Amino acid sequence: MDVRYSQFDPRLRSLRERIEQLRDLFQQLLLQTDGDVEEALRWLDHIAQRYGLFGDGLDIETLKKLLEKERTIRSSPQGLQLTRKGERALRTSSLELVFSNLRKDAGGDHRVPTAGRGSERLPETRPYAFGDPTDRIAANETLTNAIRRGGIDSLSIEAQDLEVYESEHDSSCATVLMIDVSHSMILYGEDRITPAKRVALALTELITTRYPKDSLHVLLFGDEAWEVPLDELPYVGVGPYHTNTRAGLLLAREILRKKKQANRQIFMITDGKPSALTERNGDIYKNPFGLDRRVVNKTLEEADHCRRTGIPITTFMLTQDPALVEFVENFTRANRGRAYYSGVDRLDSFVFVDYIQNRRKRTRGG
Repeated sequence: MDVRYSQFDPRLRSLRERIEQLRDLFQQLLLQTDGDVEEALRWLDHIAQRYGLFGDGLDIETLKKLLEKERTIRSSPQGLQLTRKGERALRTSSLELVFSNLRKDAGGDHRVPTAGRGSERLPETRPYAFGDPTDRIAANETLTNAIRRGGIDSLSIEAQDLEVYESEHDSSCATVLMIDVSHSMILYGEDRITPAKRVALALTELITTRYPKDSLHVLLFGDEAWEVPLDELPYVGVGPYHTNTRAGLLLAREILRKKKQANRQIFMITDGKPSALTERNGDIYKNPFGLDRRVVNKTLEEADHCRRTGIPITTFMLTQDPALVEFVENFTRANRGRAYYSGVDRLDSFVFVDYIQNRRKRTRGG
């Protein structure tokens, strides 16, 4: 084998690491600027100069040319824009970030204690394979195999003796992710919409690449509710809206009604109380002050309707105001769903723990 050695250049390594750091920062800024490439680059230039991230011939123009060469961004009559490759890179990086957070936060679980359907163990067994959960080991069959192999007098269990029970889960899942885009999602200097978009992007990448039989729809709810195509997620932003939770639930239920998957569920990310309601004539009733019983009752009725049609709702509340916590508890009770109360820094971990642990499919051994 022909092996060639070259002199190690620490400056080149440092430059590559700096470029990767700038790429990661650029993707974070893209989410915060609702996919505005030029604004994200302006912010990046300001941050990089302030904290000394440039140097060794690297500046914002060099980085811009590199991103264009990689086909992450492109020039258009409207200015610089993300390419399809750039949008895909944003989804991939979101998924990688979420799963790195999951590993660090593996012990965290703050769900409302509500039982859910799990897998059903079947009587059939098969040989153990690497990765099978140990709680599926079939003791009688394993011991029988060990005795057949070595006899009762010198009984010892080896890997080849292990048997595990088969199990059956439902095959696929249809999910609607509801994202609150009311003005409160960026109030008081706390950005809640960026983590919500990151979750949506990561879920999109997860489902399309790893669970192709599953489906994901994303809808936004403010004064009204509307579905957004998955490729438009980077460009989602908040507006001067109230929170019409009931309209979002109605649309989510209508979307799921048409799905063929046996399992259907709603994830709802919000930071506020329901404060708007669509009247029968199409007018929107709004009351941002307190918990309006008229709005609340209609919202609870829709949560119960979802329960009666077999659609559980998992609520991710980005605040812990006592009045809102009480509303979420009543909402969760009406739907018999789940609720998490999390800060924006832990939202992605909670959503993915819930999705992965509660997604059901036909498996072998667990």
